[in-house]
Amino acid sequence: MQDSLYVALSSQIALERRLDTIADNVANASTIGFRATGVKFEDVVSGTGPKSVSFASSGKTYLSTAHGSLTETGNPFDFAIQGDAWFAIETPAGTVMTRDGRFSMNENGELMSIEGYPVLDGGGAPIQLDPRNGPPKAGADGSLRQNDQLVGAIGLYDFDPGDNFVRYGNSGIVPARTPEPVTDRSDVGVAQGFLEESNVNPVLEMTRLIQVQRAFENTAALIRQSASSTDDAIKTLGSK
Repeated sequence: MQDSLYVALSSQIALERRLDTIADNVANASTIGFRATGVKFEDVVSGTGPKSVSFASSGKTYLSTAHGSLTETGNPFDFAIQGDAWFAIETPAGTVMTRDGRFSMNENGELMSIEGYPVLDGGGAPIQLDPRNGPPKAGADGSLRQNDQLVGAIGLYDFDPGDNFVRYGNSGIVPARTPEPVTDRSDVGVAQGFLEESNVNPVLEMTRLIQVQRAFENTAALIRQSASSTDDAIKTLGSK
């Protein structure tokens, strides 16, 4: 009976983590560049042979690779990535990868993220524009021109978040290892005047939320039943 109680508890811990990720996905359904979080679970086996018991692991988080839809804004400082790549920004936590292309140019000509952090080029250096020459024109490869003169290029990076990644802000991801700049890739590019929407499907996530809540309630009922059976057994044995 104790095994069933522990199995149910492990299931509740796993379900609680899934609830947290689904709630975060729903909260960021309208966040530009947001990639949904998923959780994968594995059996944790205790013991061997006929006495082995399978418990639910706490799960490992992973990032959805589905692309969000592109929305045209017409803003020359809005950028969306086409293909599998990431922008890089310099933050107090170090270099952070993001798909949020809401940029701006400050009074010094630096290209900045929506949070006010420098946007990096392919070499990892902040992008410097000429504030006197207005918004740049971006090529599909991320190159930036002002007055038809090449002044820099937005860095595009190949990046694998891996399991149990760390978020920064709403849509940023802190890389566990140094990301590599994308070079000579015809399937990766930049669209100026566009933004990538969140890839979260709110209806699907709400459906998952209901399913997980029901599973959590069923597990709670199982725990109560197991605890009640244990109490009854103790009372019965104690009276003899």
